[in-house]
Amino acid sequence: MTISILAIDEKTGRIGGAAMTGSLCVGGWVLRGTPESGMSASQGTAPSTLWGEEVLARMQAGRAARDAVAEVTAPDAGGAHRQLAALDPSGGTGAFTGAASVGYAGAREAPGVVVSGNMLAGPQVIDAALEGLQAAAAMPFGERLMAALAAAAAAGGDARGLLSAALLVVGRDAPPLTLRIDHAADPLAALAELYRVAHAEPYHGWTKVVPVLDDPMRAPAADPA
Repeated sequence: MTISILAIDEKTGRIGGAAMTGSLCVGGWVLRGTPESGMSASQGTAPSTLWGEEVLARMQAGRAARDAVAEVTAPDAGGAHRQLAALDPSGGTGAFTGAASVGYAGAREAPGVVVSGNMLAGPQVIDAALEGLQAAAAMPFGERLMAALAAAAAAGGDARGLLSAALLVVGRDAPPLTLRIDHAADPLAALAELYRVAHAEPYHGWTKVVPVLDDPMRAPAADPA
């Protein structure tokens, strides 16, 4: 099973994605994004990292997510074995599931969010991810995305067992939060622990002084003389 969720946080304008799978290194294979381009999730039995990059380039050039996904996937003769989901900087969504994707495979889009997956127990896994995100509305954005993964796992999981999980959050006012568990017996628990440590001191304080798009010259304040 591979499942991913891409969403925009209405409160902060940040864009995020989370993914998990029964194979290795889901973060490196599936998730990509920047504040200027939006976010992509490219997955499947023969996932194309090229798709993930190309759809971002098109969205950064101004294409809506739905159009960018169609333009990237249509020419690929091997596309039947792949999935692609995209979220543009305005919150528009697009998704493609190849006809040869291992069932259950599909996607669900809602305002500002798209969930896609393959080798799932059924469509209820995708529904659970979306509902998990919505039910966690009071939580910080990263925690909402992880709650969506946990809900999807509880709704069916992976017969192979989960091995990797990842979280990516980007925004103009903050450095990227890129957390990856590439191989673990319980990758969701490991991801939650990494998230906790990343929001504790001293690391969290350090992230507040590095350059960001809205403040590209940001640096620590000079020590008083």
